[in-house]
Amino acid sequence: MADTLSIRRIGIIGTGRVARALALGFSRHAPVTLWGRSPDKLAAIEGVEAAETCAALAARADVIAICVADDAIATVADGLARTASFAHAPLVFHVSGRSGAALLAPLRDKGALTAAIHPAMTFTGDPAQEVQRMAGARFAITAADPRVDAKAKEIVAMLGGEAVRITEEHRTLYHAALSHAANHLVTLIAGASDALRAAGVGDPGAFLTPLVQASLNNSLIGGFSALSGPLLRGDANTVRGHIAALNSACPTVLPAYRTMALATLDELERQGAMPQDALREDLSR
Repeated sequence: MADTLSIRRIGIIGTGRVARALALGFSRHAPVTLWGRSPDKLAAIEGVEAAETCAALAARADVIAICVADDAIATVADGLARTASFAHAPLVFHVSGRSGAALLAPLRDKGALTAAIHPAMTFTGDPAQEVQRMAGARFAITAADPRVDAKAKEIVAMLGGEAVRITEEHRTLYHAALSHAANHLVTLIAGASDALRAAGVGDPGAFLTPLVQASLNNSLIGGFSALSGPLLRGDANTVRGHIAALNSACPTVLPAYRTMALATLDELERQGAMPQDALREDLSR
């Protein structure tokens, strides 16, 4: 196996948000061929051309990125294994966070090098912005063969990212952590914004942006020690007031408030704080 990956053409299967961002990022380094249900979505990206079939794409590409919904990856891999030739041993990877390289076993058995390469960031449909965000982002790489790691790292480097190895058995836990941080943060901010609107605030973002950004930065640096507010102080009357106000004006936010407050109390007690039994009872009602 060569020490470097000689890339003549990169193939992308899919036309969604991640596919479009990767197509733009890769097109700056090598020609890109696309196959997917909506090839018109990538028509505006220079250096990208459409393939008639997956097999045709696989025959031409040295690197193939499978950028489809998580539940469709196994189907795509099985289809490729049945119809395409991998005598030239291309690197085939998928971009799902939850799954490792084992999902691509049918392709590995046909001679392809396989890996999972997941960019740890969110994609909203703006390829140019997302190419910029991928530069400096972490990418979780998982490969059954450690020799493939170097190939995967080279792909990540093309996008300006930094590769971090995640083992196959830890892949789901890794993805759960990212989803807990990113997805639940969106729900949290949406709920806080709803409550502010109910309180008469016309621009919740103006209030939340400096507060949340400071809290995020502090927590990324200091972990749980960045906590502030009434739970840390043991201010039961303030929390009871929150519960009553939310229940009256914005009841849909209250379940998330209760759950997060209880989780915060749990962590405080794990770190040695005195139990807040009365407050816990209020939050559990």
